[in-house]
Amino acid sequence: MKLLRATKGNFQFHLGQREKQVFCEILELYPCIPPAHQPLSKNGKPPQRDANQRLLDEALAEQRADNQKQLSVFLSDPLRLVPVKKQSDGGFRLSLSPVEIEWLLQILNDIRVGSWIKLGSPEEPKLALNANTMAQLWAMEASGHFQMQLLAAVSGNDAPSFTL
Repeated sequence: MKLLRATKGNFQFHLGQREKQVFCEILELYPCIPPAHQPLSKNGKPPQRDANQRLLDEALAEQRADNQKQLSVFLSDPLRLVPVKKQSDGGFRLSLSPVEIEWLLQILNDIRVGSWIKLGSPEEPKLALNANTMAQLWAMEASGHFQMQLLAAVSGNDAPSFTL
């Protein structure tokens, strides 16, 4: 993902053929954080803890459902990822508003953190490699790649690039 142009209300990126495919595959993994993973409090027992936890879980479920609907519309919009013929590999142009970037960062963070949780929240990257751990590592690293590119674009910094 390479930033092509940034204005106050719009960011345009170029994605190669493979990168577009990975971008869409990663976004389709949302949501990844388990539904009851976020406790209301880790310390003590606040009053009405169970009722408040249920309210939090319901609010998060509602937000995830809304995000999934928006993501479905986002990915099915033919004007979202427009084929580009001028670039050497063709590729696609992705236009995003600052609000959409913020939203995508939240989605990508859920995928990255959720993948890490599914790996057992390891502190050290010493995992037994198998089909499941490789899929989670791939999702974690690919979502981190897209987060880094979006954050660099918003901050005006150059992000390191590599080919997916």
